[in-house]
Amino acid sequence: MLYGLAYFPTDKAMQPIDFGEAAESAGFESIWFAEHSHIPVSRITPWGGREGAPPLPEHYWRTHDSVVALAAIAARTSTIRLGTGIALLAQRDPIWLAKEIASLDVISGGRANFGIGYGWNVEEIESHGIDPSRRRAMVREKTLAIKEIWASEEASFSGEFVSFDPMWSWPKPVQQPHPPIVIGGAPTPVTFRHIVEYADGWMPLYGRFPIEDHVAGLRHLAEEAGRDPDAIQVTVYMAPPDPKVIEDLRTAGVDRILFGVKSLPHDIAGQEIIDLQQVAAAAG
Repeated sequence: MLYGLAYFPTDKAMQPIDFGEAAESAGFESIWFAEHSHIPVSRITPWGGREGAPPLPEHYWRTHDSVVALAAIAARTSTIRLGTGIALLAQRDPIWLAKEIASLDVISGGRANFGIGYGWNVEEIESHGIDPSRRRAMVREKTLAIKEIWASEEASFSGEFVSFDPMWSWPKPVQQPHPPIVIGGAPTPVTFRHIVEYADGWMPLYGRFPIEDHVAGLRHLAEEAGRDPDAIQVTVYMAPPDPKVIEDLRTAGVDRILFGVKSLPHDIAGQEIIDLQQVAAAAG
């Protein structure tokens, strides 16, 4: 089992470089930074898109840019993997993001993880001129375009949402064929179809549904599609530091657990990292 940390890096909390250094010193395998470009004041969409959810916490609209923050950490660390957790791909320009993630991979010496997702905040998505009802198809197409940019010396792409004539774009990622692409989302047919088609893993949020019931099904779909089922890595996002939960996820075939660290000042968040390391060490 691999153990990592999920975090909303904000201007009021433990800063990204300090967080990354503390996580690496504690022996964690990876860190994954959440992102939101902004949060509209209207707050029409409930937290997570769930009716009856409590008010959205302030850290959602105070996050640093995830790629910028991870690149800063790359310069001060040497072993810990650096993940977007998750990049809201429908809202991002794929040509720029391809360069940003490739740059992060080069700067870090091949330590980038590319976590992506569809997004849930309807008004945030609309602020970018995006039709929320098309966001899943858009994420698929943008990911395919990014993979083309990474793979080809003269990349070109023609789709409904992304089109570009043959072009040059460097750097290319250190990791081959590309940094691992992990899709965050519920275990829907669309999500699983996308993972099998163009991604390397699934990152479900703990507590929304019984994750253990879906791991085998995802890998079976991969095998039916001619992919190595063991190559589909499952990362559980925001898992509680509970020994029974950890063991249940391990038994189900989960590969990585991400404990959540609260967006709090240095002394509190730093102690939480130490406490979580002790949980991980005890679980083995």
